[in-house]
Amino acid sequence: MAGSKSYTIVEYFGGEDGYRCGYCKNPTGNFSHGMWSHTMTVQDYQDLIDRGWRRSGKYVYKPILKETCCPQYTIRCHALKFQPTKSHKKTLKKMNKFLSKGELPKGKEDEPSNARHPELNCTVIVDVEKEKVKSIDRALMYFLPALGMGADPSRPPCRKAKDVRKERRLQKEHTRQHTDEVPTIVSSTPLSAINNNQPKTLEEFISESQSDSFSQCLEFRRFLCDSPLEAERSPGGPEMGYGSFHQQYWVNSRLVAVGVIDILPTCVSSVYLYYHPDFASLSLGSYSALREIAFTRQLQKQSPKLSHYYLGFYIHSCPKMRYKGQYRPSDLLCPETYVWVPIERCVPQLDNSRYARLNQDPDAGDARMLNDVGRALVLYRRAVMPYAAYSRKRKGSNDETEVQQYAGLVGQDCAERILLYRS
Repeated sequence: MAGSKSYTIVEYFGGEDGYRCGYCKNPTGNFSHGMWSHTMTVQDYQDLIDRGWRRSGKYVYKPILKETCCPQYTIRCHALKFQPTKSHKKTLKKMNKFLSKGELPKGKEDEPSNARHPELNCTVIVDVEKEKVKSIDRALMYFLPALGMGADPSRPPCRKAKDVRKERRLQKEHTRQHTDEVPTIVSSTPLSAINNNQPKTLEEFISESQSDSFSQCLEFRRFLCDSPLEAERSPGGPEMGYGSFHQQYWVNSRLVAVGVIDILPTCVSSVYLYYHPDFASLSLGSYSALREIAFTRQLQKQSPKLSHYYLGFYIHSCPKMRYKGQYRPSDLLCPETYVWVPIERCVPQLDNSRYARLNQDPDAGDARMLNDVGRALVLYRRAVMPYAAYSRKRKGSNDETEVQQYAGLVGQDCAERILLYRS
């Protein structure tokens, strides 16, 4: 490939076979298109998620909403306009109480805590040296019970005492280095006092849990685990650049949760969160989402176009997954026209039908619909060429239907930038 231009390279897999649904447990009711991404630019991924795609590691998939048992609609929150609900404020106050008094909320699975006045540190890790990655990986193994793995998913695995002591030393050294050497991106200074009659902002709730030792730190790293996203920096972009990041939550030098996020040209996309089961009563899922919204608002000051927080998929037909609709104002992506529609206008339609064309304008269409498959780029024998040229080289090729389907799903613009691997 000529020059130093970055390309997205994918292999397309189609989506004819149904598989088990993780929401309603239908054994063959979940349908999606998928492709494996060897590498991907942040702009291409931004455009893909704005067409209903989403990544899981390097696998990028798009649910077939008309066929799947539990349709999954892409949802985004307007971070700058977000106001926490009563439930969100309750979560924030619960965390602040824990940080000030060291007492975990009482719950069935809670264990007594002897910690007093814990210190919470949150870091985004990028471009970490190999040995640091190893220490982080060891720490992440501690979270396997929270992911439903192991003999008893409610308790951590047994470990040798010397391994525990070694891990604690590594964590203390890790925290010390970040506190001393890495610039903070969240000020520990409380926000200016405002009129007592005005409701508290999200940042004010969060600032109550901050002390001189509370910081959100950054280092740079090319890749995050299996992320296909290429790290990018550009003038007018975020200070840490674009790409995939680990956001770690430490309490008293103990790693308690890890959030995986993608920072893209116009949004922060939440990928996944996993946490230690000892801290389940703190509602870390909701708390991390609120912190990520605040993080998005902070990034927007550096990069004005970066103003949305993507929560993944909203599944109206699954009551347990409707909570994402409480982060408002928010929009759902129309699966036919790929325009954003306020969720308030979508809910009545979804109450009547699992699948709905959310855009109520009958004349609206897909502005980036495929109009010329011949211009779609392919990678064939290490050469980049339009599909039309590839077809001439491969006389008798029978993959036009597959390429047509792929290009229609990614849209004309992406089809002309992304390289579709052909063997």
